[in-house]
Amino acid sequence: MSLLGLKTFRHGVHPPEAKDATKDLPIRQFPFAPLLTLPLSQHLGKPAKAVVREGQEVRRGQVVAEPDGFFSVAMHAPASGVIERIGLAPSIGGQMVPALYLAPFPGSTQEVADGKPCDLQTATPDQILAAIQAAGVVGLGGAAFPTHVKLKIPEGKSADTLLINGAECEPYLTTDHRVMLEQTDDIFVGVRYLLKATGAGRCILGVEENKPDAVERLRARLPQDLPASVESLRVKYPQGAEKMLITALLGREVPSGGLPLDAHALCVNVATCAEIGRLLPHGRGIQERVITITGPAVEKKGNYRIPIGTPLRFLLDYVGVAADVNRVFLGGPMMGAAAPSLDIPITKGTSGVTAFRDLEAERTHAQVFPCIRCGYCLDACPIFLNPAELGLLARNREYQRMASERRLMDCFECGSCSYVCPAHIPLVQQFRAAKAAVRKAGAPR
Repeated sequence: MSLLGLKTFRHGVHPPEAKDATKDLPIRQFPFAPLLTLPLSQHLGKPAKAVVREGQEVRRGQVVAEPDGFFSVAMHAPASGVIERIGLAPSIGGQMVPALYLAPFPGSTQEVADGKPCDLQTATPDQILAAIQAAGVVGLGGAAFPTHVKLKIPEGKSADTLLINGAECEPYLTTDHRVMLEQTDDIFVGVRYLLKATGAGRCILGVEENKPDAVERLRARLPQDLPASVESLRVKYPQGAEKMLITALLGREVPSGGLPLDAHALCVNVATCAEIGRLLPHGRGIQERVITITGPAVEKKGNYRIPIGTPLRFLLDYVGVAADVNRVFLGGPMMGAAAPSLDIPITKGTSGVTAFRDLEAERTHAQVFPCIRCGYCLDACPIFLNPAELGLLARNREYQRMASERRLMDCFECGSCSYVCPAHIPLVQQFRAAKAAVRKAGAPR
């Protein structure tokens, strides 16, 4: 779909972008915390299996946990140091999960040794997928879905187009923006691996028009022999969702209950693509990732390459926060999750940290009123659900009806309905609870 010459989709919302504070700040290296916490489950699927013991010395980049089956990925030491203990650690979901506690060596140079490279010219598609799994690569846009699983095309399916998602529509976050400017060549190397692994014939990089410098740089550096193009997208939330991106760039619809492959497309976040291009030629694994640390309560806002496992408390102490900091999100304010504890660590799926003061946080605690049937949520929903009706069913705990009759499981929890609701009804939170109940009961999706 095109509007005024720009690719886009129907419905959606326009929250304040709030990106000016960090979009022009280059990526900086973040220091090592005295103790890093490494949950064995930093991805959707089965947790990794620890292959180290307490008291063992490890080198930066060394495998400390192996994949436990196909739907799992490896985990690597983010620093050279000692495995101080193996135990439980708090997670973003509020529960305690198995984790490794790594104490970095204070005097170490923290160099990363190369492993066995994945040769792009000779590697088969399955070998590339195995290398991606061994590198511990997951979706860095926030979903943390194992990338090799997403790229494994089932029998009878095919993808003619690879989409690289550089939309970054979430307010405040500029992680992908800086990656596109500073790791441009890594992105194109990653595209080559992804095209060979999937068999897709072409690639489209979609970037929202509020990043003209990224569009210009990508087009200027685009290799002539690469079957790829760079497209500008209209600024609108949630442009970066897979279904919206497919509609905007290809004019195709992913059917209800379907996957991008049902529209013959595959979507990969641009930071994920860059990490594949950065790691695979050297046989390395993910030990760190780029995140944006921002928000009204943050003093030293910026884009940082931060070691996996850095505790949130250490991170906030380093950048400095206002005394009246009230709420901290892992991610942005639309789809991010409020941190239940400052002891939780940065994981592979953490794309940003956004901190708000009392004044801003009070707006999220506004009084909830009854639904007035205004229809704003219907106009906002990008997949044409009826959030008002779903909310009523959720309050009545009619979860099976929500799933079987009202397409509850198609909701990807973008929060557009909650954002526009004048009654301040927490619709997306109701839908999350309903979906959890549906999955637990094994109801039809």
